[in-house]
Amino acid sequence: MFGRIGAPEIILILVVVVLLFGAKKLPDMARSLGKSARILKSEAKAMKSEGSQQQEAPSDPPNPGAQQPTRTIQASPGDVSSARPAETDRTAQR
Repeated sequence: MFGRIGAPEIILILVVVVLLFGAKKLPDMARSLGKSARILKSEAKAMKSEGSQQQEAPSDPPNPGAQQPTRTIQASPGDVSSARPAETDRTAQR
């Protein structure tokens, strides 16, 4: 009963969304959703690469005197205006 969504239901949902938010705000909402998805994807990729690096060399003790490079999150390629440093827990690295 509730498992099948057809074309009429999708059209009705789209009409309600346009009425609620307005046609002018929809592109901004889609843009911000895309940026969020890119950030999530880059963070997941970074976490996966950090996990594989830790599994490859777990016997190497971290050097407390050396600082690790700061990772930067970019919303989209070439978008330097919204780049920000990645938040890391410095106490866990020591």
